[in-house]
Amino acid sequence: MTYTICVFTENSIGLLNKITIIFTRRRINIESLTVSETERKGISRFTIVIKHEKREEVEKLVRQIRKIIEVLAVFGYLNDEIVYNEIALFKISTPLGGKSLDVETINKVYKAWVVYWGLDYVAIEKTGTETEIFEFFKYIKPHGIIEFVRSGRVAVGKTPLGLTEYLPEEIEDWEDLL
Repeated sequence: MTYTICVFTENSIGLLNKITIIFTRRRINIESLTVSETERKGISRFTIVIKHEKREEVEKLVRQIRKIIEVLAVFGYLNDEIVYNEIALFKISTPLGGKSLDVETINKVYKAWVVYWGLDYVAIEKTGTETEIFEFFKYIKPHGIIEFVRSGRVAVGKTPLGLTEYLPEEIEDWEDLL
């Protein structure tokens, strides 16, 4: 089973190590990890994806993470409980006389976009689930992938509640931060 663990924390030095060491001690591999600031200044969100067979062990892991002083809230989700996406960038070879790219298929069928067009290569951005990204990978591979990079998952729960309901303090809007 795939689990997405969302951890809301104070933004402090060394916290990433404190969190990841819990996974290491339990011998659970992190499939992806994304960290960013939230809508609240000074609060970070860790989105951690793991694949594990035993729900009880994942629940113990979540309880262990909650014990870290800087952790404000932790939520564990299955895929059907969240809205999620990843982003991938592909650097594709476009040599003179080579197989031409079908940009219409790339855009309309795969919902991917050329974000840079150079003389010898193009950079294509694809957002979607891991499955959608790898379907596009298979499609574009015959054109010659020079580089490929995929982000970690970003996710929000399908519940109407958000961080503000769990940490009911005054919120600074992004407009105030910019």
